[in-house]
Amino acid sequence: MQGLETLYLSCNCLSGPIPPIMSSITSLNHLNLSHNLLSGPIPTINQFLTFNDPSIYEGNLGLYGLPLSTNCSNPNDQNHKHVQDEEEDDEDGRYMTWFFISMAMGFPVGFWAICGSLALNKSWRHVYFRFFDETKDRLLVFIIVNMARLKRKIERIGVHG
Repeated sequence: MQGLETLYLSCNCLSGPIPPIMSSITSLNHLNLSHNLLSGPIPTINQFLTFNDPSIYEGNLGLYGLPLSTNCSNPNDQNHKHVQDEEEDDEDGRYMTWFFISMAMGFPVGFWAICGSLALNKSWRHVYFRFFDETKDRLLVFIIVNMARLKRKIERIGVHG
């Protein structure tokens, strides 16, 4: 591994600190650790001193030190932030779980409240379907009347235009 020149490990869900053994790869010219779950200080020895582009570490909210603008002298502050983020994610997950449970229960209850009452009560069923039948008839009359008006306007414009 001493001859390794390029190492791209972006988007691999790596977590924890950057292994100290990576500092011993002195032939490393290109490194990309972006979009992982790395945390802790960025090593400041050997080749890591030459990696000045902060984009190679982006997406790792737990990393700190140069070349990042996040300089954390107290790692516990960073760990506290990471723990707080995990707690917020857990809370969001709980809300989503309850959302899906309520959806799973609400749909059948609502469906059977409407369809069950129509199936069991004959007079409600007749009123319900009569309402939709009359609404359909009103909508058709509205469309036909407006289409006739539009047709007359077009003919008037065509004759005089």
